[in-house]
Amino acid sequence: MNPANLNSYLTSKWVSTVASIWIQCTSGSLYTFSIYSETLKSTQHYDQSTLNLVSVFKDIGANVGVVSGLLYDFLSRRTSNGPWLVLLLGAVQCFLGYFLMWAAVAGVIPPVSAPVMCLFIFVAAQSQSFFNTSNVVSGVRNFPNYRGTIVGIMKGFLGLGGAILIQVYHTILRNKPMAYLQMLAFLPPINTLLLMWFVRIHNTREGDEKKYLNKFSLIALIVAAYLMVVIILDNILFLPLLVRIFVLIVLLMLLSSLLCIASKARERSTSSTSESFLTEGSQLIVEPDPFETEKMDARQVSANYPMPGSGNQRRSQSGENHNLSEALQTVNFWILFVSVSCGMGSGLATVNNIAQIGVSLGYTSHATGSLVSLWSIWNFLGRFGAGYVSDYCLHTRGWARPLFMVMTLIIMSIGHVIISSGLPGALYVGSILVGICYGSQWSLMPTITSEIFGVEHMGSIFNTITVASPVGSYIFSVRVVGYIYDKEASGGNTCIGTHCFMLSFLIMTSATILASLAALGLFFRTKTFYRQVVLRRIQNIM
Repeated sequence: MNPANLNSYLTSKWVSTVASIWIQCTSGSLYTFSIYSETLKSTQHYDQSTLNLVSVFKDIGANVGVVSGLLYDFLSRRTSNGPWLVLLLGAVQCFLGYFLMWAAVAGVIPPVSAPVMCLFIFVAAQSQSFFNTSNVVSGVRNFPNYRGTIVGIMKGFLGLGGAILIQVYHTILRNKPMAYLQMLAFLPPINTLLLMWFVRIHNTREGDEKKYLNKFSLIALIVAAYLMVVIILDNILFLPLLVRIFVLIVLLMLLSSLLCIASKARERSTSSTSESFLTEGSQLIVEPDPFETEKMDARQVSANYPMPGSGNQRRSQSGENHNLSEALQTVNFWILFVSVSCGMGSGLATVNNIAQIGVSLGYTSHATGSLVSLWSIWNFLGRFGAGYVSDYCLHTRGWARPLFMVMTLIIMSIGHVIISSGLPGALYVGSILVGICYGSQWSLMPTITSEIFGVEHMGSIFNTITVASPVGSYIFSVRVVGYIYDKEASGGNTCIGTHCFMLSFLIMTSATILASLAALGLFFRTKTFYRQVVLRRIQNIM
């Protein structure tokens, strides 16, 4: 490959996508909180409510991404190279937050009070919002006619990131939680610093993008299946070190195969461009900016299909781009906010307390560690599956995407009920359902946001909606789960038995049912909009 072709390849949208995926693979540290939560609790002398408060600040940091969204939107309107600055700031925050947490746990600095630890973990968690915003929104802008699929891929690999980090932890650090915190301070920032230069915005449409996105999706499924098999085997057989090293090498090879797909996609797009962009008279045909086309389509549809309502609500129903202030004035925004608060909030409360739920039900520490790893797999399946399936049903059957929010939230409520029963194996079955449905919300919500409110200010709008997630997490983790757990523990720090979490999960069941009703309302409100605007937009782009 000559230097010119190499430069063209390295600056292509496909290499940008691979770089984003690799960054996502090391950005899932927040889903591994249970790995070091007991060490954090014992070294800093926290009770369960205090530990849950710390976990809530983790969720707040990860999900209050308004700053990262506004910064990304500002930079993306001015340069295609803007994402690297957002990623750089994320890397700095990741290092600073986790390094200070490690220093406190390892005794490098004296034990810190709960508010200080909340600040440390908030800074560390903020990095994920910067990573996520840059990678997800860049993906949507690069593949506007397959938004659900690309969001599912990005969010899916973020979900897998937790399991990938745990594999590195088990292989290299051999179950040392303090060292794991130190690893989190260095591995994700270094990986991001190496890859951030390749993440760019490409306002182009290339031939047969779906084919190569499907290949990315296939690799994601293979990685998820591989990790699931490894986790289950490790839980049964306790894999020796040499086997773990082999497992990690194979995992890295699978992730490296994404570059081969990117190379083929780039070669195919280059050859098709040379064939299709030149006419008989050798006149170059310039491909229009897909987002300019989207804006024109929205205005045309708005004129042809006048909608009820006034002001911003009419604009929302016609598919025009909103800024954050305009989106906040719509009913659709607040319906999404309520659904996210109940659905994602209860899901976070579940994963944050898996270790303590396992202890209360008699699971071993190794089993609860496996549950945390498996949660990453279920989380991935939800993120990837909801994006891919909702895209397929929208393209082929015209199903409005909010319908999938309704279905997944109902299934999540069933998962909460199963966990509350405390029956043998209930935690495994319940965590599968809750994990898949929780992950699906992370794929569906950003995609719905981009379709209803437009892509121009997507970063700031969807990050504002995600504020609902830590709000829900605080209510369920601290005010519900933590409070009831400490009350049932009768003055001690440990509670044993099904009664420790039964009432908490029944309350969360009610909340997710409420969220499904809110999502059902959004489905009916946007059913006509999807048929008249979104489907027409897809047909114009295809």
